[in-house]
Amino acid sequence: MPLTMAETGREIPIRKIGGKDDTRRFLESLGFVLGGFVTVISEINGNLIVKVKDSRVAISKEMANKIMI
Repeated sequence: MPLTMAETGREIPIRKIGGKDDTRRFLESLGFVLGGFVTVISEINGNLIVKVKDSRVAISKEMANKIMI
């Protein structure tokens, strides 16, 4: 299921990262790696603020849909 469907406040492992190579590299540079953990902090109009590797990152709904949990 995509990250956009995640429950707020729960730490969840990343199972797959989809999209083109450029998109996957961009997400990896932000800390979204297979086996890593992500926590949804808040959601506004589908866009997410997440905690990944002790950093808070804002990502669009489109990017969040490429991250499978």
